[in-house]
Amino acid sequence: MQYTGGIVKGGVSMRPRGSPASLESRRRSVIAFLQQELSLHEIARRLGCHASSVLRWRNAWRAGGLDGLKAKPAAGRPPRLTATQKARLVRLLTQGARAQGYRTELWTTQRIAALIADRLGVHYHRNHVGKLLHQLGWSPQTPERRAVERDEAAIAAWKRTRWPRVKRTPRGWAPTSFSPTRRASS
Repeated sequence: MQYTGGIVKGGVSMRPRGSPASLESRRRSVIAFLQQELSLHEIARRLGCHASSVLRWRNAWRAGGLDGLKAKPAAGRPPRLTATQKARLVRLLTQGARAQGYRTELWTTQRIAALIADRLGVHYHRNHVGKLLHQLGWSPQTPERRAVERDEAAIAAWKRTRWPRVKRTPRGWAPTSFSPTRRASS
């Protein structure tokens, strides 16, 4: 199946790339070319699409005028969370996990799924929560694991005093060969 303006997947052409406004503009340009009395194939060649698309757009224009050329909403299931619910979820997450009744500030997808179910009344599987957070502009973060007994001042002092002595390389050191059977030349 030939369709140069879109993606072909398994022999089925997918919706071409571009915003709905740019796609509508492309369809309106078909009308301008038709008024110049160009053939369907010539219009298709100029627009980089198939002649059957030009025919479909011409018929839609004849049947419904410019409204017939408007972009249709993207297919698919509507999101379960509305825009206001997503905004509320972001507010709840930014308040922190402790503010939501957890003992630590660590957010997990399981905790967020429970929060969405409790506060917003929508049930998500914990595996899907990561996708939802990505849509909201959040990214997964792993907390640094540090010992409770960690003494930052002692570590800084060790780095200043001991590390320079430990770091020194032995005298006469030369890089070894990559081959285990040959010695490095001096």
